[in-house]
Amino acid sequence: MNILSVENISKSYGLKKLFENISFGLDKGEKIGLIGVNGTGKTTFLKIIAGVEPADQGKVTLGNDVEVGYLPQEPDFDSDVTVLQQIFKGNSPVMQLLRDYEDTLDKLNQTPEDQSIQKKLMTLSQKMDALDAWQIESEAKAILTKLGISNFQAKVGNLSGGQRKRIALASALINPTDVLILDEPTNHIDNETVVWLEEYLNNRKGALIMVTHDRYFLNRVVNRIFELDENRLFTYSGNYSTFLEAKVEREERELVAEKKRQNIFRNELAWIRRGAKARSTKQKARIERFEKLKDDRPNLQSDEMEISVATSRLGKKVIEIDEVNKSYSEINLIDNFSYTLLRDDRIGIIGPNGSGKSTLLNIIAGKIEVDTGSVDVGQTVKIGYFSQENEGIDGDLRVIEYIREAGEYLPTSNGGIISAAQMLERFLFSRDHQWFHISTLSGGEKRRLFLLRILMGAPNILLFDEPTNDLDIQILTILEDYLDQFPGAVIVVSHDRYFLDRVVEKIFAFEGNGKIKEYPGNYSLYQQKIAEKSLLDENKVKVSGNKNNYNTEKKKDRSLKFTFKEKKEFEEIDEIIENLELELEEVAEKINFAGSDYQLMEELVKNQQNLEQQLEEKMERWTYLNELAEKIENQRK
Repeated sequence: MNILSVENISKSYGLKKLFENISFGLDKGEKIGLIGVNGTGKTTFLKIIAGVEPADQGKVTLGNDVEVGYLPQEPDFDSDVTVLQQIFKGNSPVMQLLRDYEDTLDKLNQTPEDQSIQKKLMTLSQKMDALDAWQIESEAKAILTKLGISNFQAKVGNLSGGQRKRIALASALINPTDVLILDEPTNHIDNETVVWLEEYLNNRKGALIMVTHDRYFLNRVVNRIFELDENRLFTYSGNYSTFLEAKVEREERELVAEKKRQNIFRNELAWIRRGAKARSTKQKARIERFEKLKDDRPNLQSDEMEISVATSRLGKKVIEIDEVNKSYSEINLIDNFSYTLLRDDRIGIIGPNGSGKSTLLNIIAGKIEVDTGSVDVGQTVKIGYFSQENEGIDGDLRVIEYIREAGEYLPTSNGGIISAAQMLERFLFSRDHQWFHISTLSGGEKRRLFLLRILMGAPNILLFDEPTNDLDIQILTILEDYLDQFPGAVIVVSHDRYFLDRVVEKIFAFEGNGKIKEYPGNYSLYQQKIAEKSLLDENKVKVSGNKNNYNTEKKKDRSLKFTFKEKKEFEEIDEIIENLELELEEVAEKINFAGSDYQLMEELVKNQQNLEQQLEEKMERWTYLNELAEKIENQRK
């Protein structure tokens, strides 16, 4: 039974039609991922379902007592309230009670001797017991802590934009709702927190509709995909991987249908050109059919954009970072970091929020001065910096005017030239769209435009600070393909695990107190190394504990011998270890040939980790059993 029904909704802004006559039903427990090119109306679609914005036509119907929670991309905040007061902003009775309780508790902290406030707090505590609100308060604090917010009494106005977004996410998660609507929930949270959010949403009861660019997140959380494309809504059962397969099949069917339509159209065109006169009803009907065939031509324009622009020549010397240190307010962000950038480097920078990742990029880009040390940039280096903010975009400019400021023409990699208008078309800005004012664009369209502006400068070093924020999946896919062919170095700060796995070949991890450690490979291989290190540390603790127990226990005078299970294990363990080693070799070979199949790569890496753990355990048992066998043999002599 549907808990939410959408019937024939349509929405336009001026002459721009976002979607038309869309209908669907939402069942309990469904988890839906909404995707589409920037500017297709994903955020507006969510707002209409959430009841924040009206549709031009159609209606959204909720089941009896169905509650809807909504996390917008740009949440509203009250700067004067505390974190907990902001969290409990809902309209349900329990949220109002929690808000009243926190407000009263705050007053009591200011005037602890006020008996009237003490009495009110006691009354509210009894109501908290009756509504079981303590559990929600405890969960709210746990979620805030997971999201990196530990000062619950801090004023919201004193927090960063990223912290405020995480507070809004926590508020959406703890509100008791039947339908949870999230617009880009993974923005502004680090990789570990994204993994936690995956688990939370998978365990959460109730329906979910969300927009996200994180493809691993879509794969692991949703069981249905909605795609907004050319004013229409296409629905697919399954996660992101099954969506990709189903979309290819749909586009192939549409291509076959279009070829059939074109054949009919050519026949009708030939008939029209023979000069047939509309003298009969039959002929009039045929002319009308011809006009309809012309108008019914589907838009089969691919979401893909080809980027084949040339880059500036890069000399031998690129960028040399020597013993760089940087601190803010006595917080050590970068401690004695050195690195020589190579021409073909693909580096991913990861770490907790606020650890200094963006600071390092800004230092490399020359936007921030170091405290000590040096950054030496080669003379031929031309940096393109895709920062988190759209730098210097004048909303009054038209789209094409903004791009022409960077250059009217751009050389291509094959020796030709391409105009600004042609590049805009490749970035999915139609000729009509190019004359829109930038102020009318969506946030994602502005990011896409900013990216094009950077590439129009033909850089040979690319720096990306959270490039996956506000860029849709289609654009990210094309950007990844472009970076495959890009001849210069790429350094990217990102929390998007898929993007890191797809693009980078080296990880710089901020590991606390300004220390940056280098790991070879992509993000999944980095995770594997961290897991191995954690397991090794645990084993060292166990071994140390066993040694201590051995030293403190009194040795017993008894003859050593195998138990039945140990004897059987000792006879079989060499063969087991050999088989595990062979399996590991096969998996390693499969990983080498997995190429760009990142779902397969992820499965293989997990299998590799599992086999390595089994092998390590068996090797420990092998050591123990052989030592025991040697002692048994010695006591017989």
